[in-house]
Amino acid sequence: MKKSFNPIIVLAALLFTVILLIPTVLVLPFSGEKASGQLSENVTPADPNAEPSADSAVEVAVFRTAQSEVERVPLNEYLVGVVAAEMPAEFELEALKAQALTARTYYVKQMMGTGTTGLPDGAHVTDTTAHQVYKNTAELKQQWKSEFNEKYAKVREAVQATDGQILTYGGEPIEATFFSTSNGFTENSEEYWANNIPYLRSVESPWDKVSPKYTEQKIIPVSEFEKKLGVKLTDRSEVGKITQKTEGNRVGKVEIAGKVLSGRDVRDMLGLNSSDFKWYAKGDNIVIETKGYGHGVGMSQYGANGMAAEGKSYKEIVQHYYKGIEIASGENTLTQVMAKK
Repeated sequence: MKKSFNPIIVLAALLFTVILLIPTVLVLPFSGEKASGQLSENVTPADPNAEPSADSAVEVAVFRTAQSEVERVPLNEYLVGVVAAEMPAEFELEALKAQALTARTYYVKQMMGTGTTGLPDGAHVTDTTAHQVYKNTAELKQQWKSEFNEKYAKVREAVQATDGQILTYGGEPIEATFFSTSNGFTENSEEYWANNIPYLRSVESPWDKVSPKYTEQKIIPVSEFEKKLGVKLTDRSEVGKITQKTEGNRVGKVEIAGKVLSGRDVRDMLGLNSSDFKWYAKGDNIVIETKGYGHGVGMSQYGANGMAAEGKSYKEIVQHYYKGIEIASGENTLTQVMAKK
């Protein structure tokens, strides 16, 4: 049975952890000083009269893959770089807030779990999809050009509006998985990954139909299809028979020339957008039609944007896609959770 936070135990654990284990995690606690790091450059200075930010009290060490170096930035600035890289800034503000919540929760979960295992010395996360994609201010300026000020301010507003908040289930930060576009439903976690996670349940997501990634057609030569799947087609009138569907209406199992594969296996082997697919032979090619983009587990980004456009708040968005979760908030939320590592 999972326990909820005990403030006295947590604060004691925090002091022990800061002194002995992770002295670099908590820096500049609620001070007016700037943290070191490239992202602090060319950013509008914070209002000295503003309330202290819970995010700014935590420093993130990001391994920049292209430069092979560690960049250290306050959590609030890291989250701006992640949200901007993971979700279009043109999306509704409430959708961006929901994305900020998933990004912050992911980082806290990372630090409480395996932490920095397998990463270069001193790094907490990378800037790739192995963790979360991240771009610093200079990179966002190059990407957005004349629209930088407007877009940066919007993303920063989303991060500030959710300052210190994370998604929890049973008092613990969740696996805040997300993806681009659903096929109209999200997927149960165990139908794509190994574990049954109670808050990652299949839910309806009808807003995704407006996504430019909602449908795709891919044409693959029969020879390539056979090689990648390890099969030999003898009857092209029926390329494969779907024997099982998931609750999220994706392919669970498919039988191809006597070989049974999971929908995820086929998606990975053929590089498909989604495991919701159907196909047919046309001459020497296999025509594959997919619906949705991504693994389908957790929050749909286009679904979140659709909900926001209908007037739903970021809290309503995350509570739709993550069942039974709570939004933990407060000045000490981050330090309390990080102390449990």
